[in-house]
Amino acid sequence: MADINYNVLALIQKVLYYLYERRLSRKIKKGFIPTHLGLILDGNRRYAREMGFDDVAVGHREGARRLDDVLQWCAELNIRIVTVWVLSPDNCQRNRQEVEALFDVIQDKMEDLPRNQVVVKNKFRITAFGNLDILPPGLREAIRQCEESTRGYDRHMLNIAVGYGGREEIVEAAKKALGEKKASSVEELINSLTVDDIANHLYTCGIPDPDLIIRTSGEVRLSGFLLWQSAYSEFYFCDALWPLFRKVDFLRAIRSYQHRNRRFGK
Repeated sequence: MADINYNVLALIQKVLYYLYERRLSRKIKKGFIPTHLGLILDGNRRYAREMGFDDVAVGHREGARRLDDVLQWCAELNIRIVTVWVLSPDNCQRNRQEVEALFDVIQDKMEDLPRNQVVVKNKFRITAFGNLDILPPGLREAIRQCEESTRGYDRHMLNIAVGYGGREEIVEAAKKALGEKKASSVEELINSLTVDDIANHLYTCGIPDPDLIIRTSGEVRLSGFLLWQSAYSEFYFCDALWPLFRKVDFLRAIRSYQHRNRRFGK
């Protein structure tokens, strides 16, 4: 009897969530939709441990699968640009076995994306950016093939930040900008550097800055994600671990964004 009652309650809860999602989705589609959404995919390792797995790669693989759902939700709302952060330089300082397993998960996902039905149906053009030199050759080749296979898609854009650090990006952009200038002194060189000089050498040059950045797992910080580009972004921090991120969580984040009064510093 207890099992029957539990199953009935679970079914009722599922139905209520479905109805709530539909109502929320209809309401959101009438409002202003972000053009560029940034996602910090946090909580894979905690998910694996909470599920009782010793191998945290299980969490990373579940997180990779969750990306398919989120891309579909973005397509349904016509969010044109999605940028996801999957690996930072700091992540590469973890123990060797975990890092190699994470590289394998990312490589498998890069190999899957060109034939992934969500990507193909919604024509996501895929670009990876970051310090790709720190990645193993097999992963770099998978990235190259993924970018080449989706180059002709033009309906949506998926940027994958891998080996990416925001501080490192800004330093690299400044170096490139200064390297292109001619000056008779160090002082003249420094004084000639402008905001546009740096912006024009960022990985995201030519792409609108993110309107909204979502971070999962309850952490309330950016940890270096798109530091320059997020100057006027809105932020939403969600308690759900990334593999457990639900459509209702996604819709609530968009609703929160729609309730913001964006003044862009004015």
